[in-house]
Amino acid sequence: MPITAQCRGILAASAMMIAATTATVAVAQDNPTLRFSAVFSEQDIRAEMMQRFEDAIADDFDMELHYGGTLFSQGSELVAIQRGNLEMSNVAPQDVANQIPAWSILTSAYLFRDAEHLVAFFNSEAGEEMKAMAEEQLGVHILGPTFFGTRHVGLVNDRRIETPEDMSGVRLRMPPGESWQFLGRALGANPTAMAYAEVYTGLQTGAIDGQDNPLPNVQNMRFYEVMDQIALTSHLVAFDLLMVSSSVWNDMTPEQQQEFQAAADEAIAWSTAEHQRNEQELADFFREQGLDLYTPDVDAFREYAQQLYLESSISDAWPEGMLERINNL
Repeated sequence: MPITAQCRGILAASAMMIAATTATVAVAQDNPTLRFSAVFSEQDIRAEMMQRFEDAIADDFDMELHYGGTLFSQGSELVAIQRGNLEMSNVAPQDVANQIPAWSILTSAYLFRDAEHLVAFFNSEAGEEMKAMAEEQLGVHILGPTFFGTRHVGLVNDRRIETPEDMSGVRLRMPPGESWQFLGRALGANPTAMAYAEVYTGLQTGAIDGQDNPLPNVQNMRFYEVMDQIALTSHLVAFDLLMVSSSVWNDMTPEQQQEFQAAADEAIAWSTAEHQRNEQELADFFREQGLDLYTPDVDAFREYAQQLYLESSISDAWPEGMLERINNL
């Protein structure tokens, strides 16, 4: 049966629609999806950091942002990346140290003076060496350190803390992992492993006596509602590592890598500045909420912690001369 002009028109239109649909699918498939998992909440400054990063790379990548440990729990993100179950995360350096003992130097108390010192290290030759070590041994590419404040000790009672001796017997929540547990002992406390999402209830029920976190985290997670005091020990310039799977990184063109890194640098710099500004304001806020904020004998804490690290087997794995190189920056 001959095909009429009308039929030919319909067939042509159908072919065009199919071609357009196929082209649309092809375009959509060109953008890889990067799954990102982090323990921080959607209210966290770092969530806005990731939104800014997502917007900056939107032409080349689609992102799925998962917060609050809903996709992977705290401490499991690095392994998820290594197994190919996750493309990006904000990983604690303690998790890296669990697999690379040399990295434990970057988790030790009173190492970095402030956020500027932290950034200077990761931009230095020494920092590049540590990042290369992680890439070679773990299969992850570190984009940069995400500073989120200086860690202090918050407690649920009015027992004033002045020296590490005053921390004896205090059940201080620390994240799981030996690097974290050692840090708790370096403060003189009895460290208790507990997931981040469980800390509020732990403080509320008395399962733990305290926790250590930067002031912005205390606000985001509303820990101040169930705490009585914050001892400003300043024992750790807190940071995580924004990282991407090496396989994803290596699949990028050099131009994409440059743009990806630039987007990360800009988002991280914004987040760092916001955290620094926020810390200054939060001390007054917590006092208004009835918490006692005070500065203990920080020199006593520093001396006690550093001595414990240097006398332990942990420091045996530290790269030779790395401590001096960091101190000299």
